[in-house]
Amino acid sequence: MSNQYSYGGGGGGGGGGYGAPPPGQQGGYGQPPPHQQQQQYGVGGGYGAPPPQQGGYGAPPPGQQGGYGGNAQQSSYGAPASNYNRPQVYNASTGPPPGADPQLWQWFIAVDRDRSGQINAQELSQALVNGDWTPFDLDTVKMLMSVFDVDRSGQISFNEFSGLWKYIQDWQGVFRHFDQDRSGSIDQGELANALQSFGYRLSPKLLHIVTQKYITSDVGSGAPGGMQTGPARAAPGITFDRFVRACVVIKTLTESFQRHDTQRSGWVQINYDTFMEMCLSAP
Repeated sequence: MSNQYSYGGGGGGGGGGYGAPPPGQQGGYGQPPPHQQQQQYGVGGGYGAPPPQQGGYGAPPPGQQGGYGGNAQQSSYGAPASNYNRPQVYNASTGPPPGADPQLWQWFIAVDRDRSGQINAQELSQALVNGDWTPFDLDTVKMLMSVFDVDRSGQISFNEFSGLWKYIQDWQGVFRHFDQDRSGSIDQGELANALQSFGYRLSPKLLHIVTQKYITSDVGSGAPGGMQTGPARAAPGITFDRFVRACVVIKTLTESFQRHDTQRSGWVQINYDTFMEMCLSAP
């Protein structure tokens, strides 16, 4: 019996449907077989952490549980907690907010290079790395900013950063699960397994197009200083950051299609402007 994995809802910070893949889809596309069952996924650590504190592929930060089997819980990625958007700005001078995770606070102030108490896209892009030490694509960084910049300030506060960190943790567990050969990247077959488990059954032609769009041939450059503490990619594949973006794009486009496919027939008739709006709304 195959499993359908559910990873919670989209980003709650005004991300407009961005986030993890939803539970099973309805209609003639992306519909999981009726005998499938849902399974919540656990929280993993490792991806997205700054190089000086991290080992390599899948290495969790100190004090956090790695892997992808434990602490399963339903979450709304990027959804602000009740104390989000507080007017207080927390930085290295003021200290952390009450109840802040000490390890997460240390990472936040390390990323906040200008000590403003806010992280901009440039600071975030310099902090996020894949398991093979390659930096996140700028497009992925922009997507994360759009999801977690709840107050639309163009920067991320500590509370918003906390949601982003949880989001990366959850997706890291997903990535580790479907990276079956532990290569540090996702190939076309692994991507097909992931998407099918999410409820998206793409045709072979479409799956190939998606793979070619997000695949990278660059081999990881290793940790800073030339010391390789984790395995570099041995073959081309989809890195963690691009895997997340690919899944979010497929989710966003599928939901856009569903809004027009009122009969759930798998066919829609739309004009050019609507088509362009659907395509350009994807992250």
